[in-house]
Amino acid sequence: MKKLFALLLTMAMVLSLAACGGKTEAPADDDKTPSTETEKPADSGKTYKVAMICDSSISDGGWGMACYNAMMDAAEKHGWETTYSDSIDQSAYYDNIVSYCDLGYDLIYAPGNQYTDAVLQAAEEYPDVAFALLNGADSTPAEAVNGNVTSLLPNATQIGWIAGALAGLMTESNTIAFIGGMELDTTKGKYEGYKEAAAYVGAQEGKEVKTLDIVYSNSFSASDKGIEFAKAMMDQGADVFFGDASAVDSGARQAIDEVNAAAGSVKVYDIAQPSDSLGQNECIICSQVTDNSGLVGLSMEAVENGTFGGETIYGTLQNGVLSAGAISELVPAEIAEKYQGYLSQMADDSFMK
Repeated sequence: MKKLFALLLTMAMVLSLAACGGKTEAPADDDKTPSTETEKPADSGKTYKVAMICDSSISDGGWGMACYNAMMDAAEKHGWETTYSDSIDQSAYYDNIVSYCDLGYDLIYAPGNQYTDAVLQAAEEYPDVAFALLNGADSTPAEAVNGNVTSLLPNATQIGWIAGALAGLMTESNTIAFIGGMELDTTKGKYEGYKEAAAYVGAQEGKEVKTLDIVYSNSFSASDKGIEFAKAMMDQGADVFFGDASAVDSGARQAIDEVNAAAGSVKVYDIAQPSDSLGQNECIICSQVTDNSGLVGLSMEAVENGTFGGETIYGTLQNGVLSAGAISELVPAEIAEKYQGYLSQMADDSFMK
């Protein structure tokens, strides 16, 4: 039945792409039809193609958008053709992947650990297709029997540190919060890094900073859950938020902005990720930035060179994949200076040592 569904989905994709002449506009959030965004000139040799599947929307202002932009930036640099399917259900991961394999895509880009099972299954059935799993486990490439899977792994602990250090400096209630989408190893790593960095930095400032227990929405698209969680955590005194839940984080920011507006000033803050989102919401004071385009680009180069698969490509502060974005004027100058000092310690591996 799954194979039949995948075949039908492939046929629908072929008809859609043919009808659109190979290039279409991005679909609305509820439109699962993929669109081809960039094309390599026909006279430049082989046209390599990458397809992204995503369970959140590429217009969510968070994870989905950042991952999509990473693919687009890398494709533009390397001259690849692109397409995507977003807002897909977990039950459809495998079928969407297989459909792109059947359409002859060279690289399947799956931005999240939650796609691991579907990727490994498809990778076994399509040995000539490359699969790049963003936030894939370090052990996942070795599980691919055909050696055609690579994990792209930003350092989750360092991501948490970048947000946690600023949270520890900015909190006045000494209570901060973290919202997770799904209970993934990468999300847990971000939470633990956030918690320990905030506690350490707070202690340097003579504060005892408490991080509330992580909450999971079990979704990356349920913005109403973000509103619900943020309200409950603010009721517990949280005044700085960080999250790993895409559109759920957007819902949390909405709730935070409403509380701040009612109070007449911004006293509850949010730190965004994985792109620089300063200005998107009034409560955002900084962003943890992950340059996933560099990781995707390395995957594309490996496919072109015939060296793809069987490894984990890491992203860290040290190699420039991870960084902090612009800092809001809501952050006092002396705090911003201290924060930059902590970021420098992280980069030279002396933080908390």
